[in-house]
Amino acid sequence: MDSRLNAILNFVPLNSRVADIGTDHGYLAIELIKKNIAAFVIASDKNRLPLESARQNVCTANVENKVDLRLGDGLQTLNVGEADVICIAGIGGSLMCNILSDKPDIINSVNKMILQPMNAVDKVRRWIECNNWIVEDEDLAEVDGIIYEILCISKYGKPAETTKKSNSPLLKKFIQNKIDKLQKIIDEMSKSSTARESKKYFQLQKQIETLKIYL
Repeated sequence: MDSRLNAILNFVPLNSRVADIGTDHGYLAIELIKKNIAAFVIASDKNRLPLESARQNVCTANVENKVDLRLGDGLQTLNVGEADVICIAGIGGSLMCNILSDKPDIINSVNKMILQPMNAVDKVRRWIECNNWIVEDEDLAEVDGIIYEILCISKYGKPAETTKKSNSPLLKKFIQNKIDKLQKIIDEMSKSSTARESKKYFQLQKQIETLKIYL
């Protein structure tokens, strides 16, 4: 369990029935049971080899009676009403949005979702807003020098006044990384007089100035 998976685990309510989508080696599912956080976990993966690895790990951890391993793509392995919480981590934001949009009946039957996109987080946030979900809380986690965002969303909750992210020791580093990425784009655009006069150029500059307020 790295800090990314631990951050996800910390958002799961006690005694939840959890669906771990894209379980890979099953580490999150196992820890949810071993730490008595989840009452039951459905752990699915679209690839057979990782799922077999997860099966071995689940058996070694002696939690096979509380972890149901399923082979299948996205939310296709779930039935309405089987889970209270859906966790999706370690995949791109665009794919995550496609998975969520593909099975509206499933996502509308759960109380909470915990999402950790590897990229395109802004796209995931737009999906959340457009589909009337609310970011209840969020956090940051660093693995191998990369900082990831973890979003805890609900259909019925309300946004927290302060989040784990806002109190995270990683926040300033996270903001500086975003500024550096935006600055690289601006530097490239500066080489073109047309790009320097574009609306995007001024929007990026404004984004940087806004982010600097939080440093």
